[in-house]
Amino acid sequence: MTQPALTLSLQFARDPQVASHRPALPRAFVSRCIRAALQFPAEITVRIVGLEEGRSLNHDYRKKDYATNVLTFDYAHEPLVMADLVLCAPVVEQEALALGLPLPDHYAHLLVHGALHAQGHDHELDDEAVQMESLEVAALARLGVGNPYLR
Repeated sequence: MTQPALTLSLQFARDPQVASHRPALPRAFVSRCIRAALQFPAEITVRIVGLEEGRSLNHDYRKKDYATNVLTFDYAHEPLVMADLVLCAPVVEQEALALGLPLPDHYAHLLVHGALHAQGHDHELDDEAVQMESLEVAALARLGVGNPYLR
């Protein structure tokens, strides 16, 4: 099975909260995670941010006054997926610790989750959530990461 083409831009905010996450997110790893979830060719920017930028973006675009783990800004779904994924390093780290997960495994889950959102998948309704979770679990299995919903 051939994987869809991916053009990836990987950005790390100049923020002390982000610096320690760089080793957990080598370009090849991020690319592999996103490709595991892709159904169409894609141009995706992944940006790793600190609490301040994460909170600001979540407030400005979702009217929620806190930093969240991943934000997906999807601009086109097919035939070419175009999106920005913003992951908030301190939130991801806190969640990984609380769940007892290795940091790269939690990043893999959130990258897959964001890539699915970028393709138009959602989890607001129960049936959508079941479908999206099954796609996440399958993509994570291809990456050697366990089912995050069994916890």
